[in-house]
Amino acid sequence: MPATDIQTLTGAKIVTETFKKLGVDSIFGYPGGIVLNVYDELYKQNNIKHYLVRHEQAAVHAAEGYARVTGKCGVALVTSGPGATNIVTGLANAYLDGYPLVVITGQVMADLIGKDAFQEVDIIDITKTCTKKNFQVRDAKYLEAVLVEAFNTAMSGKQGPVVVDIAKNVFSQEVEFDSDIKYSADKNCPFDFEVENAIKAVCKAKRPVIVAGGGVVSANAAKELTEFAKLLNIPVVNTMMGIGSYPYDDKNNFGMIGIFGQVAANQLLRESDMIFSVGARFNDRIRCCFPNGELERNFVQIDINENEISRIIPASIGISGDAKYVLQKMITEVKLNNLRSCQSSDWLEFADSLRSKNIQPKKRTDAMHSFEVMQKINEFIQYKNPVVTTEVGQHQVWAARYLKFNETRKFITSGGSGTMGFGFPAAIGACIADNKNPVFCIAGDGSFQMNIQELATCVDYNLPVKVLIMNNGYLGMVRQFQEKTCGARYSATRISNPDFLKTAESYGILGIRVNSVNEISTALEKAYAYNGPVLVDFVIEPEEIL
Repeated sequence: MPATDIQTLTGAKIVTETFKKLGVDSIFGYPGGIVLNVYDELYKQNNIKHYLVRHEQAAVHAAEGYARVTGKCGVALVTSGPGATNIVTGLANAYLDGYPLVVITGQVMADLIGKDAFQEVDIIDITKTCTKKNFQVRDAKYLEAVLVEAFNTAMSGKQGPVVVDIAKNVFSQEVEFDSDIKYSADKNCPFDFEVENAIKAVCKAKRPVIVAGGGVVSANAAKELTEFAKLLNIPVVNTMMGIGSYPYDDKNNFGMIGIFGQVAANQLLRESDMIFSVGARFNDRIRCCFPNGELERNFVQIDINENEISRIIPASIGISGDAKYVLQKMITEVKLNNLRSCQSSDWLEFADSLRSKNIQPKKRTDAMHSFEVMQKINEFIQYKNPVVTTEVGQHQVWAARYLKFNETRKFITSGGSGTMGFGFPAAIGACIADNKNPVFCIAGDGSFQMNIQELATCVDYNLPVKVLIMNNGYLGMVRQFQEKTCGARYSATRISNPDFLKTAESYGILGIRVNSVNEISTALEKAYAYNGPVLVDFVIEPEEIL
């Protein structure tokens, strides 16, 4: 190794130099005393842009939004103590949905760890259950290697968050640094016989269905999934996390499964004799729709995480591998052997007939309803094609049902964790990742206020995030549950709101209010065209239900 590759640097400089070598161009964070040296190094360089948020939770959500759009590892930087504890919700969200993050937390001096020093918390123990791995660095000689391993861990296998907790003394300590840095994400590769067995099962089935999950998105395998499904002419459904993984306008796309999915999609699974699952976990939000074991008859499962195979549904054939690579091998096998599906000739006709069972929403009053707003948003995004994020609640489900995407990484939502407060900061990260093109954030009036302070971040960097608030004066999803199961006793779900237009004005942001359906399209056009952040307040029916 050439001697010129070795330098002597401080730990703080090693952090920024390692990030640069690993291709990091954006960091989301909030400074504090412990990490001042790192912030000083960020100030001295121009390769990495730091985005100052207003809460550490938002930093992690923004980093995840960035990761979801780019496919790269998102990075966040926070201080010790409360700065570190504020990241936990963001970590849990990324962990459950499987997106790569490296989050740097400051820690007290190494000789003070365990002595309840000022702003000391044991963030390693706290984050063990919501990270793939975490590290604590007490000596700078280990720092470079740990940072590289953190990136490799975050990006390998099922992706996820990693925490690197760094003691304060490390940042000022000088050690040798090797500038010849690289990392490679490991991908699981299946055995040929596993692929052959899976193809035989698919081709033998009379009523097969493909289920596309979030693993298709993470693996960038939408192209391969589409080719495979079309080769064998098999119906496709998706989970919420798999939206966009199969073209919505293809005749074999039957929509979203699960508790809030389309009737046709769920019924298709019930009637199938084989389910071919790619990157889907089949958690309780899906499993609850199939109480009679319909999913267990003939279940072929592909997942990059070997621990997911048969974890929820016993798999007749399980393949642990990267979805893109597995599907490529299957496509090659199908083409080489000129294989065809044995599905019944009337299976697709029957599947198509199920579309009529999809329930069309009904208006409760003459007031504007969320589904009417979503219909207009969907019309708009078909020719503008922005990234869309959502908060969590009724609006999230309406968006998942009505918004149509022909590609992945355009619909960003919190699936496994259902994190209110995720969508807005995720939109900030997504906007930065997408070269500061306009991003739509669909929010409820309740969830938006969980991270409303990030309006300031949008202003600071003039980010064209367009926040579309479904304002019904309720925590709508909980209110709906109370209507159905608690005799309409609405306990702690009616909320008071600020005047959102005045709130926008106080931040120097354009605000628009929409009271009727005929105003929606004009408002969307105006918001999208405006150079900067916009808040659109849609006043909707308070007691709308899904």
